[in-house]
Amino acid sequence: MYRYIIRRLLMLPILLFGVSILIFGMLQFLTPYERAALYVSDIPKREGAIDDIVEKYGLNDPFYEQYGRWIGNVLKGDLGFSKTGKQPVAELIKTYFPATAELALWAAFPLIYIGIQLGILSATHQNSLLDWFVRTFAVIGWSFPTFVFGLLMLMIFYAKLDWFPAGRLSDWAAQAIASEGFRQITRMHSFDALLNGRLDIFWDALRHIILPVITLSYLSWALLMRVTRSSMLEVMRQEYVNTARAKGLANRDVVNRHARPNAMIPVVTIGGLTLVGLLSGLVITETIFNYRGMGYFFAQAASQLDVITVLGFAMFNGAILVLGNLVVDILYGFIDPRVRLS
Repeated sequence: MYRYIIRRLLMLPILLFGVSILIFGMLQFLTPYERAALYVSDIPKREGAIDDIVEKYGLNDPFYEQYGRWIGNVLKGDLGFSKTGKQPVAELIKTYFPATAELALWAAFPLIYIGIQLGILSATHQNSLLDWFVRTFAVIGWSFPTFVFGLLMLMIFYAKLDWFPAGRLSDWAAQAIASEGFRQITRMHSFDALLNGRLDIFWDALRHIILPVITLSYLSWALLMRVTRSSMLEVMRQEYVNTARAKGLANRDVVNRHARPNAMIPVVTIGGLTLVGLLSGLVITETIFNYRGMGYFFAQAASQLDVITVLGFAMFNGAILVLGNLVVDILYGFIDPRVRLS
């Protein structure tokens, strides 16, 4: 098991190197003069000013020299300066990532638990009315575009019923969090509210996060449910499951002790990568609900052609995806004995 983990850890720098090459390579599609405009807010009008900028930043240098300077800055935590946010990209990530992480954490439980339970329920009642209902429920969720379902939630529960507001906090709660007496420990408002003993702020944060969580959970657990169902049906046809039934074990024990553990391997892949995708920034969902996380600001930067910010966010997201894959691979070792012994 330890050898397997070490092998995966040794591959991590190689994968991150490949991601950085790919991301920086995309910038090379722009000419040196186009890239020069990314380094200044206003190009001087004098003749030769753009050539001076190209020379200053070495934008005509060979690719490996430009990449070396860029990756050196990245390793020092310098992802460039954001024109959109008027501050370094690293500071923007520090500011907006906790909001996305909070949304992902709240969505994780219903996404994983309900998706898996519905998949198991559908598989153990194959071809029944219950199975038909669950599959129809999943297909509807999988067919809904995110922006359509999100807007539908807004129209019903915000515009019509006024139950759950958009945004991240009400004005009074935002002012309370910004006050000196409130300690922002995690920068995740709902958790910080609990740590500060402010249940009023906690409930306000929860009201704002419910609609994005429902949108993310429903559209994601539909896929997880279908993967779980397919995996369970395949496992339940195996000989060792039939043998367990022949020994007289109750159907619940057959499902929980024999079928479900072996059916979880592909589910771990989908579930893990889905959660990593949530952490990487939820552009559409955060934009629809005016939830100011990384995805929301990423959309703002992209709409203003702020390439430096987009590249910085892309590098951060790439690192999260690589690390998420590593965690999923390590989880394989704990779930599947064949991986531990390979």
